[in-house]
Amino acid sequence: MFCMLMGQYEHTIDSKGRVIIPAKFREELRDRFVLTKGLDNCLFVYSLDEWKNIEAKLKTLPLTKKDARAFTRFFLAGAVECEIDKQGRILIPANLREHAKIEKDVIFIGVSTRVEIWSKEVWEEYSNNTDVSFEEIAEHLDDLNI
Repeated sequence: MFCMLMGQYEHTIDSKGRVIIPAKFREELRDRFVLTKGLDNCLFVYSLDEWKNIEAKLKTLPLTKKDARAFTRFFLAGAVECEIDKQGRILIPANLREHAKIEKDVIFIGVSTRVEIWSKEVWEEYSNNTDVSFEEIAEHLDDLNI
């Protein structure tokens, strides 16, 4: 099943580290999914089906390459399977909250086959301080036939 995750939503994390998953994303992710460290100081969320695809790709990385080993460790060591509770919440473990600098307000963004969870402050800084304009990015993507 292919899912298309898109949109941006804001929520607040509670004192126990729980946050409500936006309803639109719960529809696609279902009751259980994988949460892990992402790039750019955010967290990545994958459906179980998409996580199987990611695991398969990671298994093809050469064990003899230092960067491949480091990336696999980074990505898998922080991974945790989450289950949504009756209130539509998940618990974000402390190590993942620390990685993403999440303290109170969070931003969820849908990025095709994954959801990213950002600290609101980190997301605003990232969005406002992008070194390259979106027009420049679009020009480079043209080289990839996008």
